[in-house]
Amino acid sequence: MPASPRRATLATVAASAGVSVATVSKVLNGRGDVSPVTRSLVESLLEEHDYVSLSQRRRGDAAVPATLEVELNADLNPYSTEIVQGAVRAEADAAIVVSIRTNADRAGTWARGLAAAGRRAVIAITSELTAEQLGALSRARLPLVVIDPLNMPQTRGVVSVGSTNFAGGLVATQHLLALGHRRIAYLGGPATAACNQARLHGYRAAMEAAGAPVPPSHVREGPFHYQEGVRGGAALFDLPEVPTAVFTGCDEIALGVLEAARARGLRVPEDLSVVGFDDTQVAKMASPPLTTVRQPLREMGGVAVRTALRLAAGERVDSHHVELATELVVRGSTTAPGRD
Repeated sequence: MPASPRRATLATVAASAGVSVATVSKVLNGRGDVSPVTRSLVESLLEEHDYVSLSQRRRGDAAVPATLEVELNADLNPYSTEIVQGAVRAEADAAIVVSIRTNADRAGTWARGLAAAGRRAVIAITSELTAEQLGALSRARLPLVVIDPLNMPQTRGVVSVGSTNFAGGLVATQHLLALGHRRIAYLGGPATAACNQARLHGYRAAMEAAGAPVPPSHVREGPFHYQEGVRGGAALFDLPEVPTAVFTGCDEIALGVLEAARARGLRVPEDLSVVGFDDTQVAKMASPPLTTVRQPLREMGGVAVRTALRLAAGERVDSHHVELATELVVRGSTTAPGRD
């Protein structure tokens, strides 16, 4: 993370507001004997200076389990649920608080609130972090660990945890090629997501090595959502030459493709092979059970917790980016292509 600027003090805020340090202290402590106008001014300057009190920064330093904030940028889904399960079950002396952050949260208020609540570090799952948010966390002295960020923070020192996404995309596509498929489409996640880019590159590498064509119409990117699979699958099935197989960027998208195929009267895997990514619980419950690339999601959650605790204790980490191995899990949604 970036080097921390000089931290604002009560005196700094008081001087900016033209009031006494005691008045600023009253505002911080919620005292009622401060005029509304002065209170509003002081609160605005506290926000502007990203002020975090010493008591807030020291909270949690006693011999009690550290509290870590695990933040999502959307409601729990099968993917994030697996990571959270790994985080809460990690063999570490830590308390885990799971929350959903909205983009409307002001960076300084958000970071100071976490520090005030005694958080020692933040773990962000598939988040889109801004420079302002990174700076606010740095000023609050809150270490950050990101898991599969939708936009990789371009800041030195940010620690991230992911999986071997390129290798996963490569082995998934090689599996379909080995079955005899040549018309293989890719339905992925957001174009700017680093994990999606790696999976797409793995897919393209396998297709190129096999001499299999990749028409532009066979590659679609969008949100990691079920409905994207329904829409994307329907678009693929409208092509003059319908793909015989689809590799998707996550299990949710794969389930959407299964539904789109059912709506068109296509049988899986007889008419269409489908491969997912993640190996969440829904992959096993799909009909047919989904061939997918397993990400060690629970292990990723555990690694993130242990890394966050080391950072909170002021320790150095061996690497700022950790990748855990993926593996292909073959189930009933893939087979050799039928004859045209």
